[in-house]
Amino acid sequence: MKFVDEVKITVKAGNGGSGSASFRREKFVAFGGPDGGDGGHGGDVILQGDQGLNTLVDFRHKRRFDAQNGESGRGRQMYGKGGDDLIIKVPTGTEIYDLETDQKLGDITQHDQQLVVAAGGKGGLGNMHFKSSVNRAPKQFTSGEPGQQRELKLELKVLADVGLLGFPNAGKSTFVNAISKAKPKIADYPFTTLYPALGVVPIDAETSFVVADIPGIIEGAAEGAGLGIQFLKHLQRTGLLLHMIELPAYEGMSDPVEQYHQLSDELVKFSEELQEKQRWLVFTKADVTTQEEAQQLAASYAQQMGWTDEFYLISSITKTGLDDLIKDIAAYLFTDAEEDWS
Repeated sequence: MKFVDEVKITVKAGNGGSGSASFRREKFVAFGGPDGGDGGHGGDVILQGDQGLNTLVDFRHKRRFDAQNGESGRGRQMYGKGGDDLIIKVPTGTEIYDLETDQKLGDITQHDQQLVVAAGGKGGLGNMHFKSSVNRAPKQFTSGEPGQQRELKLELKVLADVGLLGFPNAGKSTFVNAISKAKPKIADYPFTTLYPALGVVPIDAETSFVVADIPGIIEGAAEGAGLGIQFLKHLQRTGLLLHMIELPAYEGMSDPVEQYHQLSDELVKFSEELQEKQRWLVFTKADVTTQEEAQQLAASYAQQMGWTDEFYLISSITKTGLDDLIKDIAAYLFTDAEEDWS
């Protein structure tokens, strides 16, 4: 399935209904005055955040959205019914831009948060508003105003506490699968993850954090190579990055040190802010050899990378090192995290 994290749509708010030019007509009333009612307000187009969505794929086939027009006014001072608002649900983490002005209209970051992106037109005035001492039988009325129409760009950036950074097949999907109930696609070929998958990791009955399995990045991603910069964008909203490097299981595999520097360079090219985010080094697939040899390999690679901080060594298959890593993530994200979490 192709992930859609950026889409262009057209939204059109409802037109306001026209006012009515009507005169009172009743038996035994010789001089009935103007009684034309006002037109109804056109419906707004509203974007609403939905935590149950994590892609913009629903917009792949439908790109135009029209709110309901307001009804015209009627006689006997009857106002036209206002048009219903059109509510469009989008994933939390969606940014909205006006394509014509390139202005950012807003940012949907919370569930049920709403943003009016196209305002409905005002209803027109009926002729009852134009009665005066010198014009007792006005025939004038006003038409409803047109609803606002906009060309929008929706851009999704995954909202997560922890983002996984690594080349294809670094073990990110297996890691998410091991620590949460998310079931990202896992296989032994590159790019099995084609769109970000979110996993919720429980700490205790009231605390959890969200981890984002971002598709594998390759060299040149900042210029659009591979799956491109669209996925580097998702890392911007994470509070912590886990830079995942797989231990080579046999000779001829990619050099972990070279991969580390390539990915670090991609972060700098894409965003200095992203490069400065808190990043932890995690060596994966420790089960390819003995625990002692895996530790020696990881320490050697970390030294060659110039990594001076603590690193982690895990196996998502045997669960080695997962408890310590998750405990440290919880302590970093939540200052009041319990030490005896399980």
